Amino acid sequence: MLRACLQENSQASNNALNKQMQGLWSSQRRSRVNLNTEEPPEIPEDSSTPQADAPATPVANGKRKVCSSRAADDPNVSKRPKISGGGAISKDHTAPTARLADLGGIEGCIEKILELVAMPLCHPEIYLHTGVPPPRGVLLHGPPGSGKTLLANAIAGELGVPFISISAPSIVSGMSGESEKTLRDTFEEAKRVAPCLLFIDEIDAIAPKRESAQREMERRIVAQFLTCMDEMSWDKTDNKPVIVMGATNRPDSLDAALRRAGRFDHEISMGVPDEAARAKILRVLSSKLKLDGDLDFAILAKATPGYVGADLAALTSAAGIVAVKRIFKQLSEGTLSLPSQAQDTLMTDSSLPNTPATHAANPATFSFSFPIDPAASSIVHFLNAHPAPLSSEQLAPLLITPDDFMEALGHVQPSAQREGFATVPDVTWADIGALHETREALQMAIVLPLRHPLLFHSVGIAAPCGVLLWGPPGCGKTLLAKAVANESQVNFISVKGPELLNKYVGESERAVRQVFARARASSPCVIFFDELDALVPRRDDSLSESSARVVNTLLTELDGLDGRKSVYVVAATNRPDMIDPAMVRPGRLDKLLYVDLPGARERGEIAGTLLRGVPIGDAKDAVEQLVQERCEGYSGADLAAIIREAGVSALRRTLGRSDEMDAGADAGRDAPVLLTLPDFVDALDKVGPSVSAAQRRKYEALRAKFAGLPVRVGKEEEDKRVDS
Repeated sequence: MLRACLQENSQASNNALNKQMQGLWSSQRRSRVNLNTEEPPEIPEDSSTPQADAPATPVANGKRKVCSSRAADDPNVSKRPKISGGGAISKDHTAPTARLADLGGIEGCIEKILELVAMPLCHPEIYLHTGVPPPRGVLLHGPPGSGKTLLANAIAGELGVPFISISAPSIVSGMSGESEKTLRDTFEEAKRVAPCLLFIDEIDAIAPKRESAQREMERRIVAQFLTCMDEMSWDKTDNKPVIVMGATNRPDSLDAALRRAGRFDHEISMGVPDEAARAKILRVLSSKLKLDGDLDFAILAKATPGYVGADLAALTSAAGIVAVKRIFKQLSEGTLSLPSQAQDTLMTDSSLPNTPATHAANPATFSFSFPIDPAASSIVHFLNAHPAPLSSEQLAPLLITPDDFMEALGHVQPSAQREGFATVPDVTWADIGALHETREALQMAIVLPLRHPLLFHSVGIAAPCGVLLWGPPGCGKTLLAKAVANESQVNFISVKGPELLNKYVGESERAVRQVFARARASSPCVIFFDELDALVPRRDDSLSESSARVVNTLLTELDGLDGRKSVYVVAATNRPDMIDPAMVRPGRLDKLLYVDLPGARERGEIAGTLLRGVPIGDAKDAVEQLVQERCEGYSGADLAAIIREAGVSALRRTLGRSDEMDAGADAGRDAPVLLTLPDFVDALDKVGPSVSAAQRRKYEALRAKFAGLPVRVGKEEEDKRVDS
């Protein structure tokens, strides 16, 4: 009996303790759940307000709080809806300071945004009178740095309407239901301050495709977002327009229901700017810079292929840094001198309002002491020579020159190049010996249409969509593609055929689409497919279904090149007979160029190019003569192997025998290495041609088949003589 009583008392005390803990937690949570609204005013203990008019509710910390009935009647209490989620919405809805004049090169996007955003917000009566439903959502998509966020802020700054800007990841919360509540409160706040503009940055973070969502919470957020977008119709906002703008660089990852009519029914693509757009962007960015003379924006825009607006802004900043370093160096060397100024008039100039007055009153206190030798650092020399702030007369000669911009090009990489995917090669025509006919054909097919597009259009000549380089291995097909990209000063994407293949279903096709998508983002661009026969073999009964899908995907992308005049395709292969015939029809890889083995004079030119920088002395002419006479059937790669083997022979001769290398290592290391003619003769005995006579006859037959040219009889007779 006693034990039962004790158990009942213990259970009762535990229940009381649990209720007390729950009450404390609930009151604490209610006091902290709303982080964006002001706390209601507290009533002091000695308040003169009668208790009957304002009944108080005790809280855990002993403070009193106004009841909901009094709070509803008190005009001083904020009636703004509670916004959870850690401050996803700011109370300040003032318009940004950005203006449309701060943008350049996107006139088409600005015209479209004025039609979709400015007209409904400024003149809603037109839509009410005509009965035409206004736009509800606008989706901005494009590569990073193209100006999506800046465009949204600029249009809001121009219109002066309330602007609610939120980041999509800030809506997501770890507690179940909090993310959906934050999203609902966001749209409720937009309806409360309507007409307004609601901008959601990185919208793909809260609206991914529901079929590929990993968690149920993501599906609920997408469903809540769709419901909130439907609530933005004019009959539910009292005919007050609310325009929702979203920005993303991954439009394909958004849920399909979000992009239908009535939600984000209008999309604006902000791609990589072309040459004319880059010139306009540079002109806008340079309007606030102190330039020395006139800057040729056309030349600078031509030298920045693949740059987006953020990259061009980084270029102007880098040019300023280069100018500052140049000025510091000139001051330390004495080639540039600043005019002197009196200490009493140091800070009277109105152009330096932010400089502390204490430094102007006593410039001697503004001194520096560095452990570095001032002669070794131009900045230290400048700081020691000019301890006080500079006046407007001294700042006058400090200007940014066009040479500073050209030097800054080496310090700034465009966004596409930072991904390690696209770049401008460093191979030029001077690095390629011979191949004059092929170089001239590539010049007319790719280089000149990129340099002078209007000239080609004026005579009705459309540039070919693709070029196929084929021939024996080692003849310089890859070098030709790189030199074309460098000569045109466009981006270059090198794709090895087998690296796009994946064992998982659909991944190979996705990789092919990604290559062309990145090429469009880095346009003007040249895509080079090496070993094309591994990627697009013939589609017959023996070909697997997955390989056929890859071929179909590449054919589809090549057909789309007609509308993308700044993306060119160059492919290389050793087996043109294994490629699907649909690849070489007109409109795709319709320009077939045969890269043959070099002749005698061409071998001499290639050897002269490869011998640049090689310590050979006066034997260069003799080596070229040797290559012309004894290297019949050798390719360019074979000639490079001969020179490399000759260098090894010269090193072996210089270092001595193997048993003497350890004892004379120090002396041999400092000894000069000079290649001689006997070294090349020894190399010829060790390196043979990589293309046999039978293979050469086969390539000649293929040449007659694909190029429509007759087989050279003299070449066949020479091959037979070599075989015998």
